[in-house]
Amino acid sequence: MNEQGKLQPDGQAIEKFLAYLHHQRRVSPHTLSNYQRDLSKLNSFCHEQLINDWAELRDHHIRSFAAKLRRSGLAGRSMQRTLSAIRSFYNYLLREGIAQINPAVSVSAPKQTRQLPDLLDVDQMAKLLDIKPDDPLSLRDWAIMELMYSSGLRLSELTSLDLIDVDLADQTVRITGKGSKTRIAPIGRFALAALQQWFKTRTTLAKHDELAVFVSKNGKRLSQRSIQERMRQWAIKQGLDKHVHPHMLRHSFASHLLESSGDLRAVQELLGHSDISTTQIYTHVDFQHLASVYDKAHPRAKKRKTKVTIQHSQQ
Repeated sequence: MNEQGKLQPDGQAIEKFLAYLHHQRRVSPHTLSNYQRDLSKLNSFCHEQLINDWAELRDHHIRSFAAKLRRSGLAGRSMQRTLSAIRSFYNYLLREGIAQINPAVSVSAPKQTRQLPDLLDVDQMAKLLDIKPDDPLSLRDWAIMELMYSSGLRLSELTSLDLIDVDLADQTVRITGKGSKTRIAPIGRFALAALQQWFKTRTTLAKHDELAVFVSKNGKRLSQRSIQERMRQWAIKQGLDKHVHPHMLRHSFASHLLESSGDLRAVQELLGHSDISTTQIYTHVDFQHLASVYDKAHPRAKKRKTKVTIQHSQQ
């Protein structure tokens, strides 16, 4: 038996794999946490099955593990993430000579119906952003929302922005996305105006050595949780009747841009999606909007009782 392959109570192989992801692959803390949780469940399953060596696992073991997770109520998307974590773990074990096969390669999660993202229409977005800043924090929040909607930033991308990443003269922002991939996105004129005002006020809040673009009232880098809460409060204050969260601005950016331009590839680049199939969800959102307009406005549609069915086209 390969001593390296033994399943230790403290999960040594898992810990080494996580260290590899952290130091060499530079994955995010969120991804590390998910991988650790998923692989710990696999480790427990192996102990239950009296499997003492990672090299002993076969595809039928992984299927049994997946079935157990499914019975516990795990959603399809979470199941896909768990299987992806196992495949990545075994690719690492193969390179280290701890395992000879990857038992998760042939195991797939049940297909999950893709949910259309929730977003704000153009009028709702204009209402949210119709802010008259009267203090440093409201000015900061206005700049945050304008930039997120203007450039399609993820929340994590926004909070990690440093001053050096924003070029007001060039009207661009350098974004570090998933997998530490960088992209350059344009800054729209409204976001540019908001940022220019914020930078003048930022010095009254930020610590002298703080590099973050957006800071808290204590002068340190603003947290994701704080932005989520501030945005929720602004939605209420601006009279919106729906829960607004940061990713909704990214969804709205993509949908509105695609609706106007029809250029799926350009939207993919601006969002930083590695796979265009991820971006295609916004074509369905656009169709949903058109179907809604049709049902409300077309003379032949006014008496229809059935809803328009969204056809998921392959593009």
